[in-house]
Amino acid sequence: MERHGSHPKIALCVSSEDYFSEMVDVALDERKVKAAPPVKNYLVELLQFYLDARNLFEEEVVDESGRRKPQTLAELYLTAHQLELSSKVEMLKKMADRSLYISGFFSDSLQRKIVDVDYYVEMGRSAYGSLAHCTREDSKANIYKTFAQRFGDFVDVLSHFSQKASLQSNQNILRLYDRYLRTGSALDREKLTEMGIPTSKQEKSENPL
Repeated sequence: MERHGSHPKIALCVSSEDYFSEMVDVALDERKVKAAPPVKNYLVELLQFYLDARNLFEEEVVDESGRRKPQTLAELYLTAHQLELSSKVEMLKKMADRSLYISGFFSDSLQRKIVDVDYYVEMGRSAYGSLAHCTREDSKANIYKTFAQRFGDFVDVLSHFSQKASLQSNQNILRLYDRYLRTGSALDREKLTEMGIPTSKQEKSENPL
């Protein structure tokens, strides 16, 4: 019996692009969010970019006059509108993408900060809206317009993706349950129900675990 070379090789590695593409499809389907292929591809590219967490942060830079480079989203937004077109587009896209990613993946931690998730949602929506108006390429402008108009939908999709990837420990489950009690999120309720954890009003006072 031939032991070598008789069977085709099995691919043991999946590219990040393939993985994110599949997971985005699942999240869009399960959240019942419709997205055209270019919009879905944009989400996949966003996830690939932030696979390197260093892309969420920038080193502080000072200009020739010694002034600190603006870091907050509000500062970036105001500064962007004072730049020439190509730099304006670059800065708006950076802050829009960052706002979307943070809103989807870090909404829990933002609840405990002075600047909450609503700030990121509003800044992200505004940045994508501005991008749609100043981008000359129609296909890209349509993508940005979609994100501006349906920003909340895509935050939900990224949150769904994040929860699928991280709900493995009791600590995460308790954190999810606590957030559901505070916000009444339909997405959180569905996740808890899938895990067999009661969410009815009469049972909310009980320890889910």
